[in-house]
Amino acid sequence: MSAPSFPEAIHEAVVASLRSLREAGGFESDPTEWRFVVERPRDRNHGDWAANAAMVGAKQAGMPPRDLAALIVENLPEVPYLEATEIAGPGFINFTLSRDWYLQVLRTAAEGGPGHARVDDGAGERIQVEFVSSNPNGPLHIGHARGAVVGDVISRVLAYVGHPVEREYYYNDAGGQMTRFAQSLEAAYRTALGEETPIPEDGYHGRYVADWGAQLAAEQGDGLLAGSDEDRHAAVLAWGLERAMRDIEETLDLIAIPFDVWFSERTLHDRGEVDTALGRLRDAGHLYEHDGATWFRTSGFGDEKDRVVVTGDGRYTYLAPDIAYHLDKFERGFDRVINIWGADHHGYVPRMKASLQARGMDPDRLEIVITQLVNLARGGEPVRMSMRAGEFVTFREVVEEVGADAVRYFLAAYSPDTPITFDLDEAKQQSIDNPVYYLQYAHARMRSLERFAADEGVVRAPLAEADLSLLEHPAEIELLKQCDRLREEVREAALRRAPHRMTAYGYDVATAFHRFY
Repeated sequence: MSAPSFPEAIHEAVVASLRSLREAGGFESDPTEWRFVVERPRDRNHGDWAANAAMVGAKQAGMPPRDLAALIVENLPEVPYLEATEIAGPGFINFTLSRDWYLQVLRTAAEGGPGHARVDDGAGERIQVEFVSSNPNGPLHIGHARGAVVGDVISRVLAYVGHPVEREYYYNDAGGQMTRFAQSLEAAYRTALGEETPIPEDGYHGRYVADWGAQLAAEQGDGLLAGSDEDRHAAVLAWGLERAMRDIEETLDLIAIPFDVWFSERTLHDRGEVDTALGRLRDAGHLYEHDGATWFRTSGFGDEKDRVVVTGDGRYTYLAPDIAYHLDKFERGFDRVINIWGADHHGYVPRMKASLQARGMDPDRLEIVITQLVNLARGGEPVRMSMRAGEFVTFREVVEEVGADAVRYFLAAYSPDTPITFDLDEAKQQSIDNPVYYLQYAHARMRSLERFAADEGVVRAPLAEADLSLLEHPAEIELLKQCDRLREEVREAALRRAPHRMTAYGYDVATAFHRFY
């Protein structure tokens, strides 16, 4: 018996039944245009799958939903592994699969290994995912961490369903923030050498600045003081950039988040791409001069007002290099670009969409996933966060305190558009009330079964020789049912850019395994 694909096989069978009813003169409407769904019912007692076709098509068919449901079931073609159908409520059709299907699931998983649930939905669509992209003027904090975890999980599920995925970190190593960072670091460097120098009021006051200033002094001594102000600023900035990027990379390594490309904003300026991008917009009539500044007519593309791209004194605004950067992305051949941005960038979305429309590109090729704020707490009490004032807990400190597993789980466990509170004490709690510990405990139990079998001299027989008919306990079947969900959960997580589906699924698998154990 060939293995069908669920729920597609049920959907096809329902459509086939409706077609036969239509051909018999039951109604005139084309059932292939009915937008019904086949999904898992919330109540597990209602079978494995449920279809709302009768309720969706009742009006077109000219009959009550339950009557139409009865006719659908009566004319349903044979579906392999389908054991029972039942009409429920106002006209749902519930479908129950046989135990043989779940034994087939086991065979597929055992033979296919970790990739057994892969699909090729994304084959041919090349996607770039840009995430974290924190300015290299200090360590990452917990807000950056959420974008990092969300971006990483989205990248992984997209790759699993067949998309060629490229991960990119864009770092802003040009502009005013980096100037203030270099000034702050130089003040800390001078102070470390014994020359008390206050950090500028609008600079960065975190304890990391003092630490890095002391490191710079230990490495360079007072040699940087001998040069010109311009040379010293350039040297301090270069050292600070390298130090910040090293800290960022090391932190991301701690939590197993890799990148394929590290893209420097400065390269856009060095290659003249910012001037080129603005020139193209100007040639197309989308830029104009007003009050000494250069404006981009974004209001013509749905933005609430036009935006300045070059100030009156000739400086680029943040928007100018971002326009060049996004044009560069698509010129590299990506079919779709996904940006993971923090909540403070929400108003920036229409501006970037406008930059694509102005170049005649489909703005829907650019997707923006906005992650809401993370409030850090300890024992229920909030931890204050202010990077410039220096009152923040670094991403690295959080990982080192609670572990990479806890950080990844809690930051991925909620929809990105939902604000969350990350309590450090709760994340470290070693009890089944902590979902991270609950999952880790399930994994430990799995490994313990392997060790016990090895200690007892149990030798695994080839799958073809195994008597799978022995798998009949409800806890065994439930565990196999959870295995059967992997393909659809990954597909949905990828389609909806919803990493929280994977944490919820992982918890359900752990629950099924604990009951089995």
